[in-house]
Amino acid sequence: MNSDSGSMARPKRGVPEGLWIRCPGCKASLFKKEVEAALNVCPECDHHFYMPAQGRIDQLLDEHSFEEWDTGLRSKDPLEFVDRIPYHQRLLAEEKKTGLPDAAVTGKGFIRGRPVVIGITDFAFMAGSMGSVVGEKLTRAAERATELKLPLIFVSGSGGGARMQEGILSLMQMAKVSAALARHDSSGGLYVCILTNPTMGGVAASWALQGDLTLAEPGALVGFAGKRTIWNTVRLELPEGFQTSEFLLQHGFVDRIVHRRDLRTEVARLIDYCEK
Repeated sequence: MNSDSGSMARPKRGVPEGLWIRCPGCKASLFKKEVEAALNVCPECDHHFYMPAQGRIDQLLDEHSFEEWDTGLRSKDPLEFVDRIPYHQRLLAEEKKTGLPDAAVTGKGFIRGRPVVIGITDFAFMAGSMGSVVGEKLTRAAERATELKLPLIFVSGSGGGARMQEGILSLMQMAKVSAALARHDSSGGLYVCILTNPTMGGVAASWALQGDLTLAEPGALVGFAGKRTIWNTVRLELPEGFQTSEFLLQHGFVDRIVHRRDLRTEVARLIDYCEK
């Protein structure tokens, strides 16, 4: 036997990438498929992982009941904004990465047989930041809920607030969506907002905290400016757990904290209660 044959390194059979994930809550190593089967919730500590817009639709709405609206809307680049790359290139890259035309998905569906209008913001697309398309989609959803006399459900996963690449056109979406919600309220319509991690910036300062009923997932980060920003501007040390959904519940900003597995049943129950 060739003496060199024994020294030939046999390729190691490693674990394929992507099978395991680490929980930021309990630091446990988790089998990814097990987490996905539990609606992206850690089976050890109940940490709620990010869930994409399509996952939210599958979780909340009855199977095959979702009818998506305004799929052709695309953001423009009115300021010809450039940071690391031009804004129009960033939009194309985000669409390719996520499969979404922008950070909001809206439409009509059913929750346990109850017709609703729903809008979801997805953190994966530019941190769920609110540009003109996101504001337009949510405004149209609110207006159609008013016209159809249906409950309106918004699910917030926006960590980026207003989108600086669109300047004042992004900031004005806060007022535009809020005005549509006010008209929905004046018509007697029900608006339920579900806060997920994270819900920050202009989204938290406008439509995310204007619900008739405001639900939140456990441990969600909810607020306007983050802890580091507050310290850098006013040198204020924040209380323990500040800007979590539990802290907001304690101080009256949130009506109820609901585990992800219970959201569909809870929203259906609230619709029934409010329509009596």
